[in-house]
Amino acid sequence: MASLRPQGAEYLDGLNPEQRRAVEATEGPVLVLAGAGTGKTRVLTTRIAHLIATGKARPFDILSVTFTNKAAREMKLRIGALIGPAGEGMPWLGTFHAIGTKILRRHAEMVGLRSDFTILGMDDQLRLMKQVIVDQNIDEKRWPARALSSAIDGWKNRGLMPEQVPPGEAGAFAFGKGGTLYIAYQARLATLNAVDFGDLLLLCLKLWRENPDVLENYQQRFRYILVDEYQDTNVAQYLWLRLLAQGHRNVACVGDDDQSIYGWRGAEVDNILRFEHDFPGAVVVRLERNYRSTGHILAAASGLIAKNEGRLGKTLHTEDVPGEKVTVSGAWDSEEEARQLGESIESLQVKGHPLSEIAVLVRISAQMREIEDRFVQLGLPYRVIGGPRFYERAEIRDALAYLRVTANPADDLAFERIFNTPKRGLGDATLQVLHAHARARKVPLLLAARGLIETDDLKPKARSTLRALVESFTRWARLVENQPQSEVAQVILEESGYTEMWKKERSADAAGRLENLKEFVRSMEEFPDLAAFLEHVSLVMEASEQEGAERVSLMTLHAAKGLEFDTVFLPGWEDGLFPNQRALDESGRAGLEEERRLAHVGLTRARKRAKLSFAVNRRIHGLWSSTVPSRFIDELPEDAVDVVDAPAHFAAGASRFDRNPTPFGSSYGTPGWQRAQENTARNGTGRQEFGRGTASRGGPRQIEGELVAKSTGAPSAFTIGMRVFHMKFGPGDVAGVDGNKLTVDFDKAGRKMVLDSFIQPG
Repeated sequence: MASLRPQGAEYLDGLNPEQRRAVEATEGPVLVLAGAGTGKTRVLTTRIAHLIATGKARPFDILSVTFTNKAAREMKLRIGALIGPAGEGMPWLGTFHAIGTKILRRHAEMVGLRSDFTILGMDDQLRLMKQVIVDQNIDEKRWPARALSSAIDGWKNRGLMPEQVPPGEAGAFAFGKGGTLYIAYQARLATLNAVDFGDLLLLCLKLWRENPDVLENYQQRFRYILVDEYQDTNVAQYLWLRLLAQGHRNVACVGDDDQSIYGWRGAEVDNILRFEHDFPGAVVVRLERNYRSTGHILAAASGLIAKNEGRLGKTLHTEDVPGEKVTVSGAWDSEEEARQLGESIESLQVKGHPLSEIAVLVRISAQMREIEDRFVQLGLPYRVIGGPRFYERAEIRDALAYLRVTANPADDLAFERIFNTPKRGLGDATLQVLHAHARARKVPLLLAARGLIETDDLKPKARSTLRALVESFTRWARLVENQPQSEVAQVILEESGYTEMWKKERSADAAGRLENLKEFVRSMEEFPDLAAFLEHVSLVMEASEQEGAERVSLMTLHAAKGLEFDTVFLPGWEDGLFPNQRALDESGRAGLEEERRLAHVGLTRARKRAKLSFAVNRRIHGLWSSTVPSRFIDELPEDAVDVVDAPAHFAAGASRFDRNPTPFGSSYGTPGWQRAQENTARNGTGRQEFGRGTASRGGPRQIEGELVAKSTGAPSAFTIGMRVFHMKFGPGDVAGVDGNKLTVDFDKAGRKMVLDSFIQPG
């Protein structure tokens, strides 16, 4: 039962009944299931203010854990605003790592450290791991330091000391030496009086397990414990919190199982799902009133996430107006999808919609390239949140450097960038000799290298390696003269070892970098030659970006968590892309449910309008693939969705959303991806033939060569040179006729192959 209102507790004003219950349920374990936009930060800060204002706790009696330093600073400011100076001194409010550091410095000697220990950054960690790998006589190229770092970080996230790692896992790295390397790495850290970020919690667990009196001291110290974003905790964080909470048991965890989207970096959604089991008698408060989004957006998001089995259950609602329905549109290909997206944003801009209140959320970063190019063409200012722009990514800059040197052997800056990337044994000493040689003869570095390899100025191994690199650039330059630039780029990336370098890389972002490289190569096909492509990239990278100016936000769905915008575009809703095939292959149903939570997060970023889109065709690994709309589109409740545009040439039968024929089929009982698949399999007059191969659930179907319309062989009424009009591509001129199959140069969409049944005289 809620306590009586304390005198002067104005901070409780404005709370809805559920929020107030979460604030006033101070004793015992409490789980606050806070849906998107339901005011969880307000509940957290008001709860702390309430504990202090009512005298239940002093600021230093409260442990409040956040996931970011920014969130910790915001909470301190809000608490101070609520109850004044009494709330400003919160010594135990911070991130897991910040609080772990404070505890370790107080008891460093108990875990074999001095209190002035150093916290190593990633660069130093990798350098140390390389030393450990070399000392064990392991081939660092085959078993790189980043791979070892990923393995050790994973073990630490699960709270495993070296002796606790399962033998099977320890033996999977470097032919059984993973456990030995972990032990050696920890020993090196101790010698340096240093820790990495994983140690900040792992060593706390070691401290408390081996020193029960120290643990009891902290259990009694923290009368109340509050945890934000509990659904994102990993095993080590979970164990850390459980040990502390055994004291007073006044632990309040705030989170949303429907927004657990970081399983790939160790987060365990089960932590929040089993809260009531871990803390018997826990009070569960559901915050379901959303203060962000309109009714239709919430209905769509709630209907979608309800398909997940692994959830505690809640339904978001609002007292706001229903607003616009979530829209679904389709495009012939990803380029058209980008064009439609750009035109929609321009239309909103003309109506006075601030660009800063528009976001485009993609599933993978490789989707950004076509969208960025379109924004540049339209002159739409944009910013990429959570990462660099596509052409500014390290792997893309490296690939560009190889192409720049191939096209222009005098490009010394590009040559220096990839001189030893990937690692080929050409270090700084070799580069200094090369620079001296180039300055003495007043020639570019590559030309200087041609002369240097004929002398004895370099050691034999370096000379041999440099000769191979010089000969490679000579060979690649010849390829440019008679092969398509995309094929040349593919050859360069493979023969240089650059692609292989990322294939061997076992870090979490390696797969994304490989996808970006594939998209980079694919993007070159649109240009007549290598010079035109490099010029295009230069212009894109020079596009001005004024800080503080109105800009569209472009980011991945993972980077969007915690943000909100009036209008959100969600392109690429196709099975295989979203839900992502890799997630399904690696994690099965758990992967599918996390992908669905990611879709839920994307939808709930929108305040007023959410716009989903898919492409019927997408080029994957250089080959056109027919795709089917994401199964998530079929799972959206019919009453909350409008199909505003769908490729007629992909349709068969009435839509489940009615009005116009769409790719979703007409049967409620058959999944949309399957219905679409069946539709495309039926070839008749006016239908498309999607090439050889068979589609499969969760993945696109590969096609050999270009995607073409099926010709019936009947003569067409159209002739070369005729002016025509297409509902999707607009006006254009007929450039070729093959039966009822036309090649048309469209004014805006470029050259397309279409059936004459979709063409009107223009």
